Amino acid sequence: MKETKFIDHTVLKATSTKEDVKKLCEEAIKYDFMSVCINPCFVKDAHEFLQGSGVLTCTVIGFPLGANTIATKVFETKDAIQNGAEEIDMVINIGKAKEHDYDYIEEEIRAVVEAANGTLVKVIIETCYLTDEEKVEVCRRAVNAKAHYVKTSTGFGTGGATQTDVKLMKDTVLDKALVKASGGVRTKADFDAMVSAGASRIGTSNGTTIFGGGNNDSNASY
Repeated sequence: MKETKFIDHTVLKATSTKEDVKKLCEEAIKYDFMSVCINPCFVKDAHEFLQGSGVLTCTVIGFPLGANTIATKVFETKDAIQNGAEEIDMVINIGKAKEHDYDYIEEEIRAVVEAANGTLVKVIIETCYLTDEEKVEVCRRAVNAKAHYVKTSTGFGTGGATQTDVKLMKDTVLDKALVKASGGVRTKADFDAMVSAGASRIGTSNGTTIFGGGNNDSNASY
């Protein structure tokens, strides 16, 4: 697979506009990225901008805190897919993970996977807030719930992706799921390090800089 197809080209700032999303889509088409990842209110717009391009429309659920109820995440998922989302990145309930209520985590992931009804689901575990033991157990529960990916970060926490976390996650899920690295991937060296550690997808707002030397600061935190 060509390297640009590892990229989920991302703009998730609160101040993002329809014009920002249009620019993001144009860049994703130009560089042949795998997807654009945008807030749910822009799913219809992105899907229209990307029509016929081969670039997928990805959106976020329970973002960025993960503290929505399961019913809300299920509704968000169904609504997003109805509007044209082709991939779903959901945030787990981080507080429940810290309480070690892993049954709840598995239940909510499964509920979103079932609501997605075959649409690819990535589970954001927000590694910066979890111990290694918690990361491993959450990844195991994501596998149990039939998620397609586990993902490091929202890009809005206290830290982003690290090689150590990506490797730990990959060693946990093995061939039962894939790993997405996001948060702080800004250079080709960062990209290479994450792929080397086991990432199959990279979430970043810096894809044009990584592959074309361009300047894209649409969401510097991501």
